[in-house]
Amino acid sequence: MPSALKPYRIATLPDPPSSFLKILGPSFIILGLGLGSGEIILWPYLVSNFGLGIIWAAVLGITFQFFINMEIERYALVRGESIFVGFARMARFLPYWFIFSTFIGFGWPGIIAASAKIFSQILGVESFQYLGIACLILIGAILTLGPILYKTVERFQKTVILIGVPSLLAVTVAIATKSDYVALAHGVVGIGDEFLFLPAGISLLTFLGAFAFSGAGGNLNLSQSFYIKEKGYGMGKYAGKIQSLLTGKVEEIELEGTTFATDAHAIANFKKWWHIINVEHFIVFLVTGIISILLLALLAYSTTYGNPSNAPSIDFIVNEAISIGDRLFPAAGVFFMILTGTLLFATQFAVLDSTSRIISENVILTRPHKFSTRAIPRAYYLTLWVQIAFGIGVFLLGLKDPRTLVTLAAVINAFAMFVHIGLTYLLNNKNLPSIVAPSRPKRILMIMIFIFFGAFSIFSVLKSF
Repeated sequence: MPSALKPYRIATLPDPPSSFLKILGPSFIILGLGLGSGEIILWPYLVSNFGLGIIWAAVLGITFQFFINMEIERYALVRGESIFVGFARMARFLPYWFIFSTFIGFGWPGIIAASAKIFSQILGVESFQYLGIACLILIGAILTLGPILYKTVERFQKTVILIGVPSLLAVTVAIATKSDYVALAHGVVGIGDEFLFLPAGISLLTFLGAFAFSGAGGNLNLSQSFYIKEKGYGMGKYAGKIQSLLTGKVEEIELEGTTFATDAHAIANFKKWWHIINVEHFIVFLVTGIISILLLALLAYSTTYGNPSNAPSIDFIVNEAISIGDRLFPAAGVFFMILTGTLLFATQFAVLDSTSRIISENVILTRPHKFSTRAIPRAYYLTLWVQIAFGIGVFLLGLKDPRTLVTLAAVINAFAMFVHIGLTYLLNNKNLPSIVAPSRPKRILMIMIFIFFGAFSIFSVLKSF
C-alpha cells in the first residue's frame, strides 16, 4: 500500500433514503455515456449494413456492463472513495496506466464530430469540424460555470434522456412494421438474414468496438464510483463534491474514503443499500439501455437497411432522417436529426466530465503527498480544458470522420475494459471484508466476463491484420 495514502476513516454507514426517487441519478449519467458512441453510431451503422441478426451482441454487451458497474459501485459504497484510489492502494503504477488509457481512449473527438456533422446538415454548414470546435468550447463553459459539478451533469443527462428515449420510442413505433419486429426478435437470439450471429464481411474491429460501447465502455465504467460517491450513496455521504472554481463554494475534498465497522446493524444497512442501488441501476441503466439500443437499431433497420449509401462515415443517420420524413412528414426527419445530434452532444458532455475526473484524480494519485485537497477541482478543470484543446487540435489537423474516430476509440477501450475488469475483481476480493465482498456466483461471472473481453479483443485484432 502506498504510504502517501491515508488509511480509511471509520464512521457509521448511513441509512438508505426512504424514497426510491431520491437515489435516481448516477445511472442516468452512465447510460448517457453510452448513448452516443455505441447506441447511436456503431450499432445502427452495423445494423443498417448487415441487418438485425447482430443485435444479440449489444444486449449481451450491456448486460455484461450492468454486472461490471455494480462491482464498481460496491467498492465506492463500502469505502466511500473512488475505485481509482483503491487501485492506487493496490499498486503505485496503476494511476499512470489510467491516465494514459483514458486519454488515448477518449481524446479522439468522434462523438462531438458526429453531433456537429448532423447539425451541419440541418444548418447547411459544410465545414462541420468548426461547429464541432464550438460545441467542445460550449461543453467546457457549461461544466466550468455549473456551481456543483455533479448536479450540473446529472440534471443535463436526466433531461436529455427523459425527453430523448420516449421520443425515439414514438418515432420507431410509427415507422416499424410487423416484419421489422420479427427481425428484431430473431436478431436478439442471433438469427440474421442468411447468417447466424455474425455475417460474412463484417469488420471484427468495428464489431468489437460496438460491443465494448454497449453502455459506457472503456474506463468510463469506473467513473460510476465518482457519481455514486458524490450522490452520497453509502459511505459516499462523507466525501466532498467538486465545485466550480468560478461559481461554487470552497469544499474540502479528500481522496481517501470512509468505511464502516462490520457490525450487525451496518451489515443490515449495507444489504438495504445494495438492494436499492441494484434496482436503480437495473431499471435506469440496463432496462432503459436495452430499450434504447433496440429502438435505435430497429429504427435504423426499418429506414436504411439495404441502402447502398449507408457505408461512408455516418451517412446512414442522414438516410434515416430522409426516410422518416418521407414516411411521416418532413418535419419529423428534421426532428430526428435534432434529437440525435442533441443526444450525441449530451454524450460528449458526459464523457468529458468523466474523463476529466478520471485523469485528474489519477494525476494526483501519482504524487498524493504533494497536493492539497484543494488541488482536486483545479486539476479537474485543467484536465478538462487540455482535453478540449486536444480535440480542437485533432479537428484542425483534418481528422474529422466521426465513424473512424469513434471506432478507433472503441477498440482501444475494449482492451482497457479487459484490464479494469480484472483489477476490479482483484480489488473487491482482496480489499473488502468477506461479508460485503462479491459472492461466489458474482466472482465466477466476473472471471467469465474478463476472459471473454480478453479473448475477443485479441482475436479481433489478430483477424484484422
